[in-house]
Amino acid sequence: MASFAKYHLAAGRFGGPSDERSIFTYVFLSCNITLVKPLELLGQAFSRDGTVLKLIRRSDEYIIVANGKSLMSSRMHGSEEALATFACRRARMLEQPSLLIGGLGMGFTLRATLDLLPPNAMVIVAEMVPAVVEWNRGPLGPLAGEPLKDTRVRVEIDDVAVTLSSCRGQFDAVLLDVDNGPAAFTASNNAGLYDDRGIAAAFAALKIDGVLAVWSAREDRKFEQRLRHGRFAVEVERVRGRLKKGGPRHTIFLGHKSPGR
Repeated sequence: MASFAKYHLAAGRFGGPSDERSIFTYVFLSCNITLVKPLELLGQAFSRDGTVLKLIRRSDEYIIVANGKSLMSSRMHGSEEALATFACRRARMLEQPSLLIGGLGMGFTLRATLDLLPPNAMVIVAEMVPAVVEWNRGPLGPLAGEPLKDTRVRVEIDDVAVTLSSCRGQFDAVLLDVDNGPAAFTASNNAGLYDDRGIAAAFAALKIDGVLAVWSAREDRKFEQRLRHGRFAVEVERVRGRLKKGGPRHTIFLGHKSPGR
């Protein structure tokens, strides 16, 4: 909020030509206004299905917009970090864990994952929009501490579904932070990650005792049931977008691949 002053000028002359003065009358009108911070377009790209993605900066905040809708903001990433925390509970105890992250976003999930894992870990990041990777190597990089520079990271410019289907029994954890979760709104083909075939591919890509961790903007009982039907032992965690600082409520689905399943 700010105080806005409007100045009214009244000028007059006193005395002769040798004695001129100007009288300025200031009338201050005090009112409250909201200052709108300017938006700066830093980049634009198209996903494979034609979705328009834009990287926008507003003051010190970075926003990725998909078809005019805010997809993610640098000011709210607590639940993405919680996704890594839940997914890595077992993997962090292993000597050489192997993990797959589907969706790079702004790099906060990747950063939190790396912070939890040992030096010999391997993390594959599947991101199918090349510009998102470039944004993370450019203006977004410092926000999450440049996670793509970590030698444990390998980036694949591809659909995470392709990586899942080609890597049977390889991962100790698979983290899916793609779109808005099971209720995808950015790319309709992302829905294939969360149907029965997608769940079966994730199950097959995991090692025994591995975990599938899925970030979602909302609860989804049908998706939870599909996970159980897909032989996962299921946990559901509910977190806030800014963790202890509040924010919208998000859901994290955890599917455990137990022996004998």
